[in-house]
Amino acid sequence: MPHFTVPVHSSTSRDSPKPPPERPYTVSEPPYSGQLATDTATYSTSSSDTAIVIDNGSSSVRAGWQSEHTPRLQFPPLMARYTDRKLNRKLCFIGSEIYFDGTARGQAKNIYEPGSNIINNWDVQEGVLDYVFLKLGIDGQHGVIDRPVVMTEPLANLGYTRKVMSEILYELYGVPSVAYGVDSLFSYDYNGGNTGLVTSSAHMSTHLIPVVDKQPLISQATRLDWGRSQFMEYLTRLLKAKYPGLLAAGKVNETQIEDIVRNHCYVSQDYDREMLRMLDWSGLEGRNHTVQLPFQEKEVVQKTEEEIKRAEEKKREGGRRLQEQAAKMRLEKLIRKEQELEWFKEVQVNVQNATTKKEKQALLDEEEFRDEIALDKRIKEMEKSIRRQRNKDVGDMEEEQEEPPTYPLLEIPDDQLDEEGIKAKRQQRLLKSNHDARARAKAEKEAEKARQAELQRQDDLRRENDLEGWVEERRIARQATIQKMRDRERLKADLGNRKSQASQLRMKTIANLASDNPFNRKRRRGQAADDDGFGADDADWAVYRDIGRGEDDEEDEEEDLEAQLKAVESQLLKYDPHFTEEKTLEGQKDWTKSLVHSFLRGPYAFDPESSRESNQFHLNVERIRVPEVVFQPNIAGVDQAGITEIAEDILNARLASHPARSALLKDVFITGGYSLFQGFEERLRSELRAVLPTEVELGVRKAKDPVLDAWRGAAKWAATPQSRQAFVTKKEWEEKGGEYVKEHNLGNVFT
Repeated sequence: MPHFTVPVHSSTSRDSPKPPPERPYTVSEPPYSGQLATDTATYSTSSSDTAIVIDNGSSSVRAGWQSEHTPRLQFPPLMARYTDRKLNRKLCFIGSEIYFDGTARGQAKNIYEPGSNIINNWDVQEGVLDYVFLKLGIDGQHGVIDRPVVMTEPLANLGYTRKVMSEILYELYGVPSVAYGVDSLFSYDYNGGNTGLVTSSAHMSTHLIPVVDKQPLISQATRLDWGRSQFMEYLTRLLKAKYPGLLAAGKVNETQIEDIVRNHCYVSQDYDREMLRMLDWSGLEGRNHTVQLPFQEKEVVQKTEEEIKRAEEKKREGGRRLQEQAAKMRLEKLIRKEQELEWFKEVQVNVQNATTKKEKQALLDEEEFRDEIALDKRIKEMEKSIRRQRNKDVGDMEEEQEEPPTYPLLEIPDDQLDEEGIKAKRQQRLLKSNHDARARAKAEKEAEKARQAELQRQDDLRRENDLEGWVEERRIARQATIQKMRDRERLKADLGNRKSQASQLRMKTIANLASDNPFNRKRRRGQAADDDGFGADDADWAVYRDIGRGEDDEEDEEEDLEAQLKAVESQLLKYDPHFTEEKTLEGQKDWTKSLVHSFLRGPYAFDPESSRESNQFHLNVERIRVPEVVFQPNIAGVDQAGITEIAEDILNARLASHPARSALLKDVFITGGYSLFQGFEERLRSELRAVLPTEVELGVRKAKDPVLDAWRGAAKWAATPQSRQAFVTKKEWEEKGGEYVKEHNLGNVFT
């Protein structure tokens, strides 16, 4: 837990709760961008050699013409197709259009396999290509797409995937020629790269590709299975563990999680150090971001002053009526009690006047009394209750002197009692033992109070003569009192369970006390136990309850322990310079000092009854933990090396003797959506600087636009005459097979 410095003699160490943020962050709306416009002008003015450039990314599809600077179309690779029963029509939604319709959102499918950048939904891919060609103004009236196509693909793309894609483009659309290239290499080429280490951290994965004289060393490239898709899933898992049930209600979708990560997370420059101080109270309101989810607050009806006055008068009138009714009910109840008391007194007289024992027992059984003692006890209880009620009604609350309990059966020999009488005698003996024990304890308590003045005098004298030793004694006494309180709480929890060892042991002790011949717990094997079975019946537990009923001994003892602890802590606060308010038991329970509260709710108080606060989650450690995975994959359970270790292995091990190693170090190029995190470039530079020799020159730069430069690079490359040598025509594809590919410096090699 973070350390908080507090003045030695400060009156309080409670941190000041922060006022809740006036404007918490909110989740974004679904990214519906409306219908994309169809442009036919560019197609009609283009030549047959003008290529269509498609960046077929796993997070977004970008498409346009090679002559354009930015892609004309940008949309997620999603499609939803279903039949509307009301309209009796088949509906198809592509890209962000699925967020316009609730049913479409539930039916949406992605081009790519979940957690991978390998295409597996070819129906969706066909729908996306139809959408691209239609929006680019190619209506396909002649049954073919009469323009060449440049399409991006991931590093080391599967030959089967490329084969199926080529089959769709050539046979379904009649494309004259197709060229494939790696998106990150297109971005590097667009940013003027020649020799360097391309670091592409995209949606599904992260790749490091060394490039020498514009020729990628594909055999030395390395893949890390972590990208923006994985960090969205990782943040979702963290938030579900942090706030169980809150995200399970479906209030946040994947696009909103991605938006949260984009707006709130950043790459820490010193992760371990910043993680240690992330939840420090000082400045926590700046590091903690509160995100408000949609909620329904209870309506509060505002009343006028006249309505409030009328309501108060009505309330007072209702209170008066209730008091009158209560007084009337108490009077009726008192009359009934008095009538019942007179009846029981008549029964008592009749029992006393009865001539035979059988007649007496018949009268008692008729009123459901076990014996005359029970009848007498009932009469005394009713008289006491009536006197108390009368005193309360007239305002006389003086406590009556309680008569000492009597135990008449203890004077009667057992041979003069029947079985029920012997059992009642045993219970009276137990009650008397318990009463005597409480009386002795009370007397000892009074005697203890009498000694306090002398002990206090001696204690003051010892403190004046030996302050250090006195303080040490108080520390020991404080720890002992705290341990007693913990033991009492544990014992109370055990006694609440009848089957617990403590509860069973207490019942056995009660049975032993009630027995005429108490037995020892240890017996020799084979010796018969002198046990009459008391405690085996549930009715015997009534005695156990009677012993503790109406007694405040345990509560008094708990109050005494708390008072002792507070007294000792107050003395330590006054005389021990090293004991502060935050070290007291109450200070340790302070929510402003709770690391868990800071983690869950930030520096703000939390009201569980508030719908607003119950629908909030707080981002603090997650802000740096999620992006950190690309540097330390083990914190997310990924059994791979981090991006720095991979770069170190490529530069210091695999290419250590390569003549272009120095040039590679001078141009470490960063691209992909992950690089948009604040501090990513600086962190990678510092990490590489730490693992490389001090004499080497290191250069790290980021793409001008890490997201769109891949498409721009592909468009720029498609506009050059040299690119036509990398296109595979439909005739070549038919002659040489579906796996045929022309290698070039921005594409994959044949595998």
